[in-house]
Amino acid sequence: MKDLVADKESIKFELKAIQDFIELNISEDEITAVQIRGNELNAYLARSGKLLADAKYHRDEKLKDSVFENLKEILKLSATTANKFIDSLCKEENYLVNWADRINRTATHQLDWCRSVLSKQKEELRQSQYSWNSQDN
Repeated sequence: MKDLVADKESIKFELKAIQDFIELNISEDEITAVQIRGNELNAYLARSGKLLADAKYHRDEKLKDSVFENLKEILKLSATTANKFIDSLCKEENYLVNWADRINRTATHQLDWCRSVLSKQKEELRQSQYSWNSQDN
């Protein structure tokens, strides 16, 4: 199982590349660009989901190790404080999980936008063809 999980540096590298792509703007007037972006977003959506799972794996490993190492201190704390303390021990892993999750959600929203633009363009084309045919008759 562990051989399937990307290391934290690889996760960061890939998330940065996907982040850069997601931050690019395209015009909805360039239908081919919207189609290409949608195809790329599909791949990034799948990849970001995998990266999210990998980041959670690293967080769970760190959490397990951190709890065992700090068990005496944790037992002295209230439940709320203990949870905050544990979260602080896994701050890098939590960051990767949050980043991967946000990228995954953003890719989903952008893919929805691409679908909407394509549907709009399709409807406008249909309307213009109907109008064109109506003028011929």
